[in-house]
Amino acid sequence: MKFGASIASSAVLALGLCSCQTAGDLDVTGSLGDKTETNRAADPRREVDAYRERFRANPKDPDLALRYARALRATGQKAQAVAVLEQATINHPDNKALLGGYGRALADNGNFQQAFDVLSRAHSPEDPDWRILSAQGSALDQLGRHDEARQYYSSALKIAPDDPSVLSNLGLSYMLSRDLPKAEETLRRANSQKDADPRVRENLALVVGLQGRLTEAENIVKADRPPEEAEANVAYLRRLLSGKENAHAEMAKKPPVAAAHAD
Repeated sequence: MKFGASIASSAVLALGLCSCQTAGDLDVTGSLGDKTETNRAADPRREVDAYRERFRANPKDPDLALRYARALRATGQKAQAVAVLEQATINHPDNKALLGGYGRALADNGNFQQAFDVLSRAHSPEDPDWRILSAQGSALDQLGRHDEARQYYSSALKIAPDDPSVLSNLGLSYMLSRDLPKAEETLRRANSQKDADPRVRENLALVVGLQGRLTEAENIVKADRPPEEAEANVAYLRRLLSGKENAHAEMAKKPPVAAAHAD
């Protein structure tokens, strides 16, 4: 089946580049749906206002910079989040948490090569972080360097065997290179892990649907979900699969969904 790399590209970005943990709070993303990206705050806009005032009062506080940037991303202010973290890393050039958050924000903003470079500074070969390795792999996938990306996923899996977020990124990497059977096999393995997030299953549904098995894909995406949410997920999946070449524009309208892990 012919399909645009735009679908897979969006999915890899959504799940993969948040899978590095560099701060205490969780801030995770995924691939399907219509939910916010922050740590489940009721109103991200209020969070932005609150953190803006605190950040202005203490702009050199690295933890505040990370929290403010998360809130900005949750409201779609990606360039502003990059600017906040860029300045924070200038003030704290060796702060691994800030470098990880900055790399994530750059990736969210589409600056994949710069994101990869910054993430490379967020850990070291002597003390590798499997989450950042996975995030670097996702950046490489966005750059079309799939074989290199899989080397990073392999390294991450050596540290965290069978981690579902890394396996999901690997599966989506295969999807990007149009190896759909391998993508499905890997995503099924990810989904079989006991701590797999439901959004990993949604990535699996996308791959199954891309192979023309729409009924099976819908059953996957509906499983164990409340009726209203199940129908919304099915409708969104259908939109993605019906407009394969234009799916990137459709996904860009949606904030990403929680899935694996974050900065």
